[in-house]
Amino acid sequence: MNNKKILLVGGCGFIGHNLAIHLKKRGADPVIVDSLAVNNILSFADNDIKNKKLYSSILNNRIELLNIHEIKLIIQDARDYHAISKIYHEIKPEIIIHLAAVSHANKSNKDPHSTFDHSFRTLENTLDYAKKNKTHTIYMSSSMVYGNFDSEDVKEERICKPIGIYGTLKYSGELLVKAYRDIFDLPYTIIRPSALYGERCVSRRVGQIFIENAIQNLDISINGNGEEKLDFTYIDDLINGISLCCNNKNAINQTFNLTYGKSKKINELIEILKIEFPKIKISYKEREKFMPERGTLDISKAQKLIGYNPTNPIETGYIKYISWYKKFWANLKRY
Repeated sequence: MNNKKILLVGGCGFIGHNLAIHLKKRGADPVIVDSLAVNNILSFADNDIKNKKLYSSILNNRIELLNIHEIKLIIQDARDYHAISKIYHEIKPEIIIHLAAVSHANKSNKDPHSTFDHSFRTLENTLDYAKKNKTHTIYMSSSMVYGNFDSEDVKEERICKPIGIYGTLKYSGELLVKAYRDIFDLPYTIIRPSALYGERCVSRRVGQIFIENAIQNLDISINGNGEEKLDFTYIDDLINGISLCCNNKNAINQTFNLTYGKSKKINELIEILKIEFPKIKISYKEREKFMPERGTLDISKAQKLIGYNPTNPIETGYIKYISWYKKFWANLKRY
């Protein structure tokens, strides 16, 4: 990466802090801008959330790792146009990776104003700077932009029909990025991940909640009958894919599915969990209305253009994640 200056907006999140560490190890010079407004313990004020100490410890561990790897963190609200613009001009990044968002569909549907504020307004500020210097902008979208999957696997060219606030805002962000390309010749890359899981996630995704409940001997509740398929993607595979987009000209002005590329049933994820927690109890409830029916994302375009090669099926990736969670839980008092 040759000390390439890469700015991660919203970089203290699940994807961002893992990505920053990876980029630093590759020789880049990543800088994080984050208000910590989304990634702090106040995000878990809901009384229904029982593991506040756990989440606080995980968030502290993220900052600790960034410090260990000597990654610069600038605490600044990316919604503040004048303040964030000043930071952009001082850093002069060669690449901006826009990660700022409320990264949970249910939270987005419950609080669309906050979702718009953190996801869309921050993107507008990033694009306004990037257009002036033609800075390569990588936008983190989502597989939720597709809506209901209507084929065995979904290619990037498929017409997007998002359902709910989260997917709609992500797709709106994609359209805005492409408009800046058309009008200002802004180089971009759009990335669509799916069903992420891995170390230090606090977004309360399916894989995370399952492990937490199992560790605490709590029942696991599944939306639907467990037969729904998701393209579960280990964080390391996504991070490697984003890194390739930073370093490969073939990524310019492209949209990529960066997933494992093979969906699995939620019940299959449960079977892997049972290897480590054989006594877990499962219950099923009515599926949530605004969650699209998903499946496999076709990753052949990323494989061909940038050499993307995911290596962590859930059979190995989820076991790694469980192992990390067990150790972190055991050492929780240390943080």
